[in-house]
Amino acid sequence: MKRILYVIIFIFSLFIINNLLRSIYNLWQKNDLISDAVSQLNKEKREYEKLSDQLDRVKKIDFVEEEARNKLFLVKPGERMVILGDVKKEGNRTGSESKQYSFHPWGEWIQFLFGK
Repeated sequence: MKRILYVIIFIFSLFIINNLLRSIYNLWQKNDLISDAVSQLNKEKREYEKLSDQLDRVKKIDFVEEEARNKLFLVKPGERMVILGDVKKEGNRTGSESKQYSFHPWGEWIQFLFGK
């Protein structure tokens, strides 16, 4: 009779140990899931802050004015726009390169400054 009781207690102990090990394993998995979710949340918070700062910068009138001047080439009333020519490189027969301007740059500056 004692032997049967020991066998039953042994089987019951194995069952409890098995369930505890499964629970511990599941907790470790869930802990990894939580830590991944927390790191993703922190990443999204940083992205949100970056986008919020960018939105605040874009909402300012200075940004709108800067974009209009730089990308749309707009000027305020009474201002004059100066556009400088590009430098073109041409190769000659000896293989060395020389620079040629599409127009004389100093002439444009003189015209702009002195209105000639």
